[in-house]
Amino acid sequence: MPSNATTPCIQWTETTSDGASRLHSARWYSDKSAPGPKRVMAVDDRLSADDAFRLASSGTALLWQGDYHNARQLLQAMARRIDSRAGKRKAINQDNLAEAFHQHRQSQAQRANTLGMLLIPLQQDYHIPLRRAPDVQAACEAAWGPYQTSLQTASQDQASSEDQTNLEDRTNCEADQHGAVSLRILQGVIGAYEWYRQGVEVAALNGRIHPRYGVFSPVRGEYVALLAEAALPAALQQHSLAFDIGTGTGVLAAVLAKRGISKVIATDQDPRALACAADNLQRLQYAQQVQLLATDMFPDGQAALIVCNPPWIPARPSAPVEYAIYDPDSRMLRSFLAGLAAHLLPSGEGWLILSDIAEHLGLRSRAQLLDWIDTAGLQVMQRLDTRPQHPKSQDRDDPLHQARSREVTSLWKLALK
Repeated sequence: MPSNATTPCIQWTETTSDGASRLHSARWYSDKSAPGPKRVMAVDDRLSADDAFRLASSGTALLWQGDYHNARQLLQAMARRIDSRAGKRKAINQDNLAEAFHQHRQSQAQRANTLGMLLIPLQQDYHIPLRRAPDVQAACEAAWGPYQTSLQTASQDQASSEDQTNLEDRTNCEADQHGAVSLRILQGVIGAYEWYRQGVEVAALNGRIHPRYGVFSPVRGEYVALLAEAALPAALQQHSLAFDIGTGTGVLAAVLAKRGISKVIATDQDPRALACAADNLQRLQYAQQVQLLATDMFPDGQAALIVCNPPWIPARPSAPVEYAIYDPDSRMLRSFLAGLAAHLLPSGEGWLILSDIAEHLGLRSRAQLLDWIDTAGLQVMQRLDTRPQHPKSQDRDDPLHQARSREVTSLWKLALK
């Protein structure tokens, strides 16, 4: 559990063999640090998919006590029912892509909320007390840290944020020392651990990047290739210093180091991203060239090259990892452009890596982007374009295919006026 997260409790009642009711509680593991579900029901293999879907849709969380593999099958059955009903609803309005985008996001959020109602119990050292359950200790520790540490941190955070009326619930959780997590989140944790173990091949590095849980994976290789192939500014010959703003996994900082830049300062405000970048730079043997700095946007000073790959879509993220995709009100993009001139050497260049998907969705216009560039005292020296090759760009069944099929990813070379 991230150190700045709180872990609320969930509570449910079970009937004992003698007919008495017993109140149970558990810590609620959530990436969003959101309150746990208010209604929780203990269920097992006797629960039908139709009943599970009905209960989850009405806001009742289902704490699974049966076979783990049966829980996975139940989740798939619930997903099929959601998708079947979605197919019968009114089609997304393709004549207004901004509206279509928001409709799609809303339906995806509702789908995630419903499927997130199937819960899995966690015990000491992230043990799952279910039949045929996998060993998830390594995956959970990679995502949340050691079990006892995560519980102690959560307890301290929760104690500081709760009032005395909730003290009894908090104490119950401390006594039980058990937890519960959405099966969907747990599957994400397991999947992220496999990505981390195996790594993502990056052709521009002749090596692999190992993304950690909660840090966006560089699966869109076209923007990395743009950075690897663009001609470097002449100013680097005299001042071999570059900034990488919002480094994430550290992939762009590593490419800059591989291209021979003597020093790269890579910034990020997410501790998980900085830890991930440090790991990758060490693996790739660029740790001596790249300095990692915990800050929002720019470090002090000026550089000959400043690179930024901000989130491409101006919308509000619904989960922590989505901050790499969605940028509310284009905050990071506008902050980068507004501060670039003050941190560029007179003959330096700022490289903005940006998809035009927001333009095709009607969420931001090209004229608006150019106006922000001009207002910041910058000019466009060159633009290098490439077409995405990811599967969704070719998927005609995707509700946003009309926009995705026209998407272009660009590297904008910006300089002072």
